[in-house]
Amino acid sequence: MTIKPTVPVDLASLPTAEFAFPGPLRAKLVAAILDGSKTATTSLLIEYEHEGEALPEPGVRSVVVDSDHRPVAVIEVTSVHVVPLADVDLAHAVDEGEGNTTVPEWRASHERFWHSQEMRSALGDATFTVNDTTPVVLERFRLVADLRLAD
Repeated sequence: MTIKPTVPVDLASLPTAEFAFPGPLRAKLVAAILDGSKTATTSLLIEYEHEGEALPEPGVRSVVVDSDHRPVAVIEVTSVHVVPLADVDLAHAVDEGEGNTTVPEWRASHERFWHSQEMRSALGDATFTVNDTTPVVLERFRLVADLRLAD
């Protein structure tokens, strides 16, 4: 599926959407967004609180950037829910487009990321861990434009 921009988009006016940290994981996630297999993502509520950012809202568009901070896509948020980590369901896990086929598999990969040195450093907490009650932000989105196709 290729989606070309249908109207000029002022990219500078849109917020930036960064998936994971720059590197192989971001490349994988961006590719999944571009091929349509990734239509959901999960963040920690504490990330928004730590950065002093508001939660995403349905209808808001943002520019997805790659590891070199190049704009590669525009996405639009379709829904946002905050739930305890234990409440993430299989549909959401699959829609993240990372190839997970069970919730435990999805959770293990996310815990590796959330417990990584990079994430703990970003949160300013060297011992940060998640558990069943950790609030997570479940976000669904749609691909509006593949900027690699723009003229």
